[in-house]
Order: sequence, then structure tokens, then C-alpha cells
Amino acid sequence: MIATAYAVPSILVFVTAAVLIVVGALGVLAVRNPVHAALSLILTLFGVAVAFIAQSADFLAAVQVIVYAGAIVVLFLFVIMFLGVGFSRHDHVEPLVGQRPLAALGVAVTVGGIIALLASSHWVTGATSASGSSLATGTGNVHQLGTAVFTTYLYAFEATAALLVIAVVGAVILARRERATEEAE
Repeated sequence: MIATAYAVPSILVFVTAAVLIVVGALGVLAVRNPVHAALSLILTLFGVAVAFIAQSADFLAAVQVIVYAGAIVVLFLFVIMFLGVGFSRHDHVEPLVGQRPLAALGVAVTVGGIIALLASSHWVTGATSASGSSLATGTGNVHQLGTAVFTTYLYAFEATAALLVIAVVGAVILARRERATEEAE
């Protein structure tokens, strides 16, 4: 019987990262001001970076802070502030008729798909180790990273890119529609 001993500092780092992630995610969902929601997203991304550091994934932590918290959220903030997306004067009027039932259907299909995929893979969610494989002789980290991104993880990579583009386009469309209705009044 092997007992696994956890050090108190690693438990504290994990709990801190988990609290940052959960509080930031709840802040994204709970606040009504889009700028405050973006700042809560930054808190969540910093929590994920702390979790990466705890797993000795320093490169991923740096990418998390530089690319996601630094570039992507700044892009979101730029779009939000440039378009003036804020509080709506008419909260009782839905800008897109039927969007709530379609959103609920989308969530149900997505959750059902994830559960079906997990069940078909016998609830296996990934590798049992976070250490990774050693480098093959003659190849570098960049080559292996590029091979993984453009072969194994190509669909996830493209889905993330499409999701970011859709989010920006959606923000532009919603902001333009609100401005047009405000000018008409």
C-alpha cells in the first residue's frame, strides 16, 4: 500500500489557483458590465497560469498570461470600449427574437455531445501523466509543438479561432443594432 504525501505549499498553491479560477468565472457570469466581466476573465486566466506553474509547465503559464490575458482579453476590451457596448436602456426587449430557446437548445446539444463522447471513450479524459514524452532525436520543441497543433489538435485549434472570430463579429452586430435603435428614438 503506497501512501501519497502532499506538501502543504503545493496544496495551498492548488487551492489558490482553484479559488482564482472559480471566483473569476463566477465574476464573468455575474457582473452586468462587460468591462468588469473581461477583468474577471483575466482573473480566471491568471488562476489557470498559477495552476500551470504548479504543474511545472512554465511555458504554458507564460503563454497563458501573454497571449490570453495579454492579447485576447485586451482585444475584447478594445472591441467593448470601441463599440460602447454597455447597459441597454430596454432590458425587457429582446434584440433577437427566439435567441433564448435557441441558446438553451445549443447548450443541451453541447452538453449531450460531451457526455456522449466521454461515455464512448469509457470516461477516459486524457493522459495519466502531465510530464509528457521526451524529445525524439533530431527534433526540437517547436517542431513537435507545430506537429501536435496542426495534426492532433487541429480541430480544437480551428474551433477556438472560429469561436474568437464569432465572438467579435457578434459583439459588433449587437453594438450596431443598439446604436441604430438609440438613434431612431
